[in-house]
Amino acid sequence: MLSQLIGAIVRGILVALLIAAPSIIVPGNHSDTSQVVALLAIFAGLLTTIEYASDYPSLMEFRDAPPFNRIRYISLLLMVVLLSLIVDDGADAATLQRFTHAVGTVVGQAMDFPYSPVRLFVLALPADASSSDIEFVRTAAGLCYLISLVSLAVFMIGLRMGRWPARGQNFNVWVNLPTFDPTAGSDVVDRLTRDARFNSVLGFLLPFIIPAAMQTTSTVFQAFSLDSPQTLVWTISAWAFLPASLFMRGIAMARIASMIQAKRQSSFTQQDGLVAA
Repeated sequence: MLSQLIGAIVRGILVALLIAAPSIIVPGNHSDTSQVVALLAIFAGLLTTIEYASDYPSLMEFRDAPPFNRIRYISLLLMVVLLSLIVDDGADAATLQRFTHAVGTVVGQAMDFPYSPVRLFVLALPADASSSDIEFVRTAAGLCYLISLVSLAVFMIGLRMGRWPARGQNFNVWVNLPTFDPTAGSDVVDRLTRDARFNSVLGFLLPFIIPAAMQTTSTVFQAFSLDSPQTLVWTISAWAFLPASLFMRGIAMARIASMIQAKRQSSFTQQDGLVAA
């Protein structure tokens, strides 16, 4: 019980640091903005602590099935921190900021090809966006999209190697999928498979849908994102993180469905053996 509580507190602190990272790294923040970010960080940290400390989950998925949430957290943390570093890459920037910006520029240019998600995100900028804004968005979008692809690849490699869920441990559907009711509706395997396909398709389409939605509201995007570094950081991070997260969720649910199906077949085989004996 004590170890669970300590682990929950550590996770809550890490989530709070993630929320506060852009406000800490990006200079020139207003006091009101810092206060709002601090409140959000404290709220997110408390919510995470309560979710992991409780025996009865309510919102947090796959909390007892590492490293699912760890991969998602690390990928989002990398996106937010790296984008915050390159936001203020001016003449007095540190070596780490210059290096991050240089790597992001190369990645952004490599991924900026026709009909790519990065190209569509750049095209969603207002027509009067400056060249520096376009260059930064290309760099940030390419860097974040690469991180999302790498995180997705890491999870799939771990899945193929049989490291998720962990071998020798029982997978509790209720604890790891608290919002999924296995007793409601049709067969649980069919519902998990349907949800897995929906999440995978949505994860594939979101990088293309989000820029189109932003382009239809270009005035709002210009007013609240290009003029606000923190908002720009979170917008680009969410654009890259949400599709990868949905893709991972779809793959995970498909894996759970196959595990349940295999367990059923094993039970049927044992029953048939007992009847034959």
